[in-house]
Amino acid sequence: MRGSSVVTPQTDRACLLRRLAPVALLAALAGACSSAPAPTTFDLSAPTTSRIRGAADVQVLVSEPAALQPLSTQQILVRDASGTISFIGGGQWADNLPNLVQTRLINTFENASQIGRVARPSSGAVADVQLVSELRRFEIATPGNEAVAEIAVKIVSDRDGRIVSGRIFRTSVPAGAVDAASAARALDEALSTVMLDIVRWVSGSALPRRDDPGTAAAGGDRAPA
Repeated sequence: MRGSSVVTPQTDRACLLRRLAPVALLAALAGACSSAPAPTTFDLSAPTTSRIRGAADVQVLVSEPAALQPLSTQQILVRDASGTISFIGGGQWADNLPNLVQTRLINTFENASQIGRVARPSSGAVADVQLVSELRRFEIATPGNEAVAEIAVKIVSDRDGRIVSGRIFRTSVPAGAVDAASAARALDEALSTVMLDIVRWVSGSALPRRDDPGTAAAGGDRAPA
């Protein structure tokens, strides 16, 4: 008959193979992905030093640093001279980077400062001041292979929301090679230096108290633009 077609066993098999081809491709891709080795996970450390003098009765809240999307991940970032961003394969941070930096900065205050009342805002604690920060750079800069850590920090009065003082902290450390282990080690060293500088700065500032409305703003450093 005109317009009719004859279905043969071969035709059935061809149709079945066409339907199953995408499924087979996905299974093959999944198998290839699962066979790749898991990335090595690297932590950041909280440095310990002799106690830095500061007001022991001041309560400080340390906010999670703000960060642009490339830094709001677990990936280890590389930036070249043109500003192009890439990531180092085979390694990752132990947590989302801003949360990890917040935790290690709190730990550094606990390890190194006489300011013993330090917490994160989610703790529900009532503080005298809050540290509001931005993670500006945390990367391996090429060429030169330098680990760069840069954090802008503001001290904010929790009583009236006034910015008491602000500074930008930056340091760089030679990374040696651009591989996960070398990069993680150098970035950890750079961040440790920056965090200790932040703790020294906060501990040496005249911090307002919530129950002392006459406390004058001090600290000597203008807030960064």
